[in-house]
Amino acid sequence: MHYGEIKDCDIANGEGVRVTLFVSGCTNRCEHCFQPQTWAFDYGKPFTEETENRILSLLSPSYIDGLTLLGGEPFEPENQRRLLPFLQRVRESLPGKTIWAFSGFTYEELLAEGSHAHCEVTEELLSLLDVLVDGRFVEALKDISLRFRGSSNQRLIDLNATRKAGGIVLLPDRC
Repeated sequence: MHYGEIKDCDIANGEGVRVTLFVSGCTNRCEHCFQPQTWAFDYGKPFTEETENRILSLLSPSYIDGLTLLGGEPFEPENQRRLLPFLQRVRESLPGKTIWAFSGFTYEELLAEGSHAHCEVTEELLSLLDVLVDGRFVEALKDISLRFRGSSNQRLIDLNATRKAGGIVLLPDRC
């Protein structure tokens, strides 16, 4: 897996102050994507153990609320397979931090066996997330007033509440 950027003090991609990892590779290729360079799977730098250690160090201060995964597409199967052991490390090392992920795939697509985005580690990867922002960016549905997303078809899914309820629970859309 490659990554395009690591932001060490991000307040735009999730609640609180976050460390954000922009992974490379995306087959969704949403029209008017804000980072089309990340569509290439070899864009940026290799994601190594040194990269993991750097992110864990950036996450350690108490003022950092958590980690956000963006892309590219974190849920491309090859990215999922590489992200799973890293997120397990994050959970073990820093259990109080939240983990958010943005995906152009819907939650339903991620769970659907046989879909491009579903692989042998998808459910386990989702189990490590607190929030999933799902759905492709759609220019015709663009709304700059939305919290943490660009178009009205995208959802802020509270995965902890979703797991408890057995059905999708959205985060409140407060600003």
